Amino acid sequence: MSKGSTELPSRAAARQPAKKTKKQKPKKKRSVLKMFFVVLFAILLIIAAGLAYLVFKADKAVDQISVPGETEVVVPPEESVKKKAVGMLLMGIDSRSHGGGLNTDVMMVAVFNPNSKSATIVTIPRDSNIDIDGYRARKANAFYADFYMNALNTKKMKKEAAYADAKQEVRTVMSKLFDIDLKYTAVINFQGFADVVDALGGVEVDVDMRMKYKDSADGTNIDLQPGFQRLSGEKALDFVRYRKSNNGKNMSSDFDRNKRQSQVIGALTDKMKSLDGITKLGSVIEAVGNNLTMDMPSNEIKNMMSTYLGISREDVTFIPLEGTWKSPYVYLSEQNLNEARAALQAKMAE
Repeated sequence: MSKGSTELPSRAAARQPAKKTKKQKPKKKRSVLKMFFVVLFAILLIIAAGLAYLVFKADKAVDQISVPGETEVVVPPEESVKKKAVGMLLMGIDSRSHGGGLNTDVMMVAVFNPNSKSATIVTIPRDSNIDIDGYRARKANAFYADFYMNALNTKKMKKEAAYADAKQEVRTVMSKLFDIDLKYTAVINFQGFADVVDALGGVEVDVDMRMKYKDSADGTNIDLQPGFQRLSGEKALDFVRYRKSNNGKNMSSDFDRNKRQSQVIGALTDKMKSLDGITKLGSVIEAVGNNLTMDMPSNEIKNMMSTYLGISREDVTFIPLEGTWKSPYVYLSEQNLNEARAALQAKMAE
């Protein structure tokens, strides 16, 4: 099966139914770190967005997020996210003008449990070698593009149906990998994070070092001074993804980047719960609606909002899969994979 084109599908089409490593691979420009942050924040935003009922734009945003065709699906009360733990596949795609495509820059599997009002999220390195019975082994980030092209060329589906089919196929693969039932898929694009930060009026963080790096090939132009300051959406992206400088000074480790991500996530979630954040929730929800799609019925999205109202960052456990880099793949640690699998299954059973 061939990979997809580099053209990102339109929002209208996208909504149609249907180990720390022993040896770290140098990051690509559209790094996992960038898209990890986009997707993780999107999930935190969804589950904290019960406050959105306070603003008139909430219903409109929910309609935007929910894929047409799923809106009228009726979920039995006993199966609702209000009563039962739910597994989801999360995919992030970079749709900025200088890059992008159907390859997923990050993939995550998440389980939300309404009894404990908590979540476990496992991230899968984009270059992970995924070998599941019944499927050709390939990199994790290639599944969506490959399935989409197969649906178009082999199954002779139209684009709208092909997108839905590809999401279902990837969800099946990940369900088998972690031995849990994944019921829904969420897709967010890169611009969503910057838009949300700007909607909140920026985010205040302590920049831990001088950060200066420029790459004309992909439009990167990071230029941050150290110290406590308020960052715009684009600057906040620069802050969490910074890894090196042009002159070889002030290099950044994975540990440093993880700390920055946690700092920004905490600052944003705290700000959303503040009086100032509440007054801006209309813009925040609008930003999410413009950048996120889910094949979850709209009523269930609202149930997610109300069920997880008030959840904090301490209630979300983030588990990165670990592995060994051997070009061109990351070979996942079987022990780490088993631990992540067990954590997801435990969250489902709480």
